[in-house]
Amino acid sequence: MRDTGTKALVLPVMPVKRGTFQDEVYRRVCDLILDGEIEPGQLVTIQGLANAFGVSAMPVREALQRLTTAKVLTVISGRSIGIPKLSLDLLNDLRRVRLEVETLAAVWALDHLTPEDIARLDQLVSAMAGAIADGDVKRYLHGNREFHFTIYMASGSEVLLGITETLWLRISPFFNLLHGSGNYGVANAAHKDIVKALRSHDVQALEQGIRRDIGSAAEVLEKMLK
Repeated sequence: MRDTGTKALVLPVMPVKRGTFQDEVYRRVCDLILDGEIEPGQLVTIQGLANAFGVSAMPVREALQRLTTAKVLTVISGRSIGIPKLSLDLLNDLRRVRLEVETLAAVWALDHLTPEDIARLDQLVSAMAGAIADGDVKRYLHGNREFHFTIYMASGSEVLLGITETLWLRISPFFNLLHGSGNYGVANAAHKDIVKALRSHDVQALEQGIRRDIGSAAEVLEKMLK
């Protein structure tokens, strides 16, 4: 994969409410990762996050420690944290597990998604199409995350949802690298098919849509790593 170099992430001020800030700081950092806000090659510092969240360094340090232990983040240099490098072996491992876990979560969600949920998924597909047309990577990635987790949260399984989020914490930063490859358009075509399958309760088509979405992204990343 090309060396994109390192650059510091500039964060807006996002104060955390007092009293629950330890868990909230961890959640905020996870959200930044899941939404693609922390890209491969970007550096994040404890003090930078503390300033953005309006908290002391301690809860930030604890959150980053949890994420480095889980191999979601890694120490780059000194007090700077970043996204670990993606190896071909890890990519293939994540792909295999995601194919099983996320198709299962989608199938379990099939009978629980409401008409309002389906309508929201339609809106997200349209919003992502607009983001692709505008070249707005962050808007696309945010919509992509909301699309998938709207489905997975309807699975009714806290355990399955937790596993899925852990997988996304490991892989979602690399979705930034798919911009310009044409993958976003391929993925959004799969999103349309997923919504159609959910609406018609077509299990086979649903599984195929999820697998095509995951597989197409993995194929592009695999080529970058070779």
